[in-house]
Amino acid sequence: MDEQQHLERLKQGVSVWNRWRSDHPEVTPRFPRLSVLPKDLRGVDFHGMDLHGVNFLNCDCTNANFERARLTSTSFWGVTLKGANLMEARLDYAHFQKADLSGADLRGADLTSAFLHDVNLTGATLTGCRIYGVSVWDVTLQDTLQKDLLINRREQAVVTVDDIEIAQFLYLLLNNAKIRTVIDTITSKVVLILGRFTPERKVVLDALREELRAHNYLPVLFDFDKPANRDITETVATLAHMARFVIADITDAKSIPQELLQIVPDLPSVPVQPLLLESQNEYGMFEHFRRYPWVLPTVFYKDQPALLAVLKDKVIGPAEAKAREQTGAG
Repeated sequence: MDEQQHLERLKQGVSVWNRWRSDHPEVTPRFPRLSVLPKDLRGVDFHGMDLHGVNFLNCDCTNANFERARLTSTSFWGVTLKGANLMEARLDYAHFQKADLSGADLRGADLTSAFLHDVNLTGATLTGCRIYGVSVWDVTLQDTLQKDLLINRREQAVVTVDDIEIAQFLYLLLNNAKIRTVIDTITSKVVLILGRFTPERKVVLDALREELRAHNYLPVLFDFDKPANRDITETVATLAHMARFVIADITDAKSIPQELLQIVPDLPSVPVQPLLLESQNEYGMFEHFRRYPWVLPTVFYKDQPALLAVLKDKVIGPAEAKAREQTGAG
């Protein structure tokens, strides 16, 4: 069956199409480029398909299944995608305008350089999406679940945030030197988390991030498991400038000593709260930072539950108090 025959089968109706796909799981159908699809595609099964170049103008794709589909550069002008499954879909360079994605599931979707204008994302799930270069204008984000949005290229160090609009701002901030010089950052709720991304350390960092979210902060978690270089150092310094405070887990320290040298001496308005596993000792160079009053005493913790149990009183509280002291906002 060729591409045109696949399209003709779809035109027989969604129920016929879905039944055929269910009966032939070994077939991955395709449509001719620039195909104009039927307008009523409610509940259609397009999972795993290559739909690049297909015309979805004003289609109703309510509850449609686009899981792992390739929708690169596809136009979704006026499309209804309520409750649609877009998990791990390729949506890079896709164009969403006057589209309704309320309740849609976009977990793990690639939205690199996508354009979203006048888009309804009410109740949608945006978790683990890659959004490098995304353009966001006039979107509705009521009750939208936003977590772990990846704002850098795949080959760059991992930087995640929890708000697509803040992500766009961070992207501009990290890539435009002029913007960096005019941002007043001390009123931000951003908390920069530094640590190692080895499997055993990442569990602790992820738990720390979740707890900070529960306290109404916007944690930015930076991956230091890659070799330190000038670009990474500059990125960390930029993020630190917009942080309310920095939490540095110096357990198994690798690149963190170099990054703290860039952050601590020049940022008296940004407290740094070190954390360290009880079974370890502070690395030798760390003593250097004790001369700076905005570096707080190290909080030693036995394990992840013990750290979370004291986070409010021994980490957040002292960091906030020091931030107010350093900025004169008593």
